[in-house]
Amino acid sequence: MASIFSRIVAGEIPSWKVAEDANYYAFLDINPLNEGHTLVIPKKEVDYIFDLDEETYAGLWQFAAKVARAVRAAVPCKRVGVAVLGMEVPHTHIHLVPLQTEGDLDFRKPKKQLKPEQFAAIAASIAAAFQAQ
Repeated sequence: MASIFSRIVAGEIPSWKVAEDANYYAFLDINPLNEGHTLVIPKKEVDYIFDLDEETYAGLWQFAAKVARAVRAAVPCKRVGVAVLGMEVPHTHIHLVPLQTEGDLDFRKPKKQLKPEQFAAIAASIAAAFQAQ
């Protein structure tokens, strides 16, 4: 059975997409640590990041770097933190989290509750910054 992320890529489940190319997809986390918290995935469904073939692995990080620059341009923050946990969904994914402090990258913290209009505005801002690169 396809992972929830594969179903998002296929358009079966909606997402707040911020960037996409032939091999990778980036969208807002629906349970964000901070506004602009973005997930970056390969379209190829592989559970564990270190099981990716070398080309997909390198391309994922290149795509994630471009998305991170767009997040930083669109969301006021000091840095964009990176986490690869991969325990909750069996599909490789990178978390990009806008940070003001190191403590902002604590997944034990309560998640932000955003309205659909907020998600839409954030996604549009990041997508525009991504396209402007």
